[in-house]
Amino acid sequence: MPPLTTSAITSPEVHTQGRGLTYGALAYVLWGLFPAYWPLLVPAQPVEVLAHRIVWSFVTLAIVVMILRRWRPFLELSGKGWLIVTAAAVLITVNWGTYIYAVNSHHVVEAALGYFITPLVSVALGMIFLKERVRLPQTVAITVVIVAVIVLTVDYGRLPIISLILACSFGVYGLLKKKVPLDAITSLTAESVVIVPFAVVYLLVLGSANTFTTEGSGHTLLILSTGIVTAIPLVLFGAGAQRIPLITMGMLQYLAPVLQFAWGVFVVHEPMPASRWIGFALVWLAVAIFTFDALKNCTRGPFVLHDGTKGPRVRSASS
Repeated sequence: MPPLTTSAITSPEVHTQGRGLTYGALAYVLWGLFPAYWPLLVPAQPVEVLAHRIVWSFVTLAIVVMILRRWRPFLELSGKGWLIVTAAAVLITVNWGTYIYAVNSHHVVEAALGYFITPLVSVALGMIFLKERVRLPQTVAITVVIVAVIVLTVDYGRLPIISLILACSFGVYGLLKKKVPLDAITSLTAESVVIVPFAVVYLLVLGSANTFTTEGSGHTLLILSTGIVTAIPLVLFGAGAQRIPLITMGMLQYLAPVLQFAWGVFVVHEPMPASRWIGFALVWLAVAIFTFDALKNCTRGPFVLHDGTKGPRVRSASS
């Protein structure tokens, strides 16, 4: 094997992939730190926080779209496309709202579980609705997750509803996103266009109960920051996906639930009895099987990303 030369190390491709890895990792780290952010918006209730997030995300994304001059795809989107966008908007609203509620009601670990199993839920949905072929290791991983959910149901004394809502809403969201010819930023902007009128009406109906102007300037600035907090990881994700293989982005996606789980266990000290550790151990086993199979077959099969998109091993456009 020839020696590795300095020119090879400093080649444009290596620098590009290095930046892409940095952008992707930063995106998932920021998503993983969301449990530290949402409690800062208390005393705003989860539904109010959700409404503000929708409104200020729309404002932020609209500015980004205008700066990047990406308004043409909106004009070219078909009626069927807008129907799919509407359905996606409902699902992402459910997902966002459930996650905010989970964090602010001290169910961070249960929320993390939802994002650990999301890729496997997406594979199952692809098998059911898109007739995609599922390899034996993927079937084993899905089966292990089902067993894990049963174990955790016994542990909680109920189904892990928050986890299942997060995983299923995001899984179906990703399924719909496969049908919309828009990149991540443009697609989320279109979804915001659909849902923002309802958020504005809700905030107006709240009236004096709206904490936007009643809790001081610091609280107001934090509410305003929900738009930027939503947009920055998305932009970083798009920049990363343009520069590195999709399989690499797929590996990075587990940074978010790992950080969320660590926050729930070690920072806010949510209870983790032995039976719950067993359930999570089964989930991590399933993730390990799924990841190993994805790496082994990365040139042939899709890998599900944090934003629900799928694709071949290498892409030139953001997901």
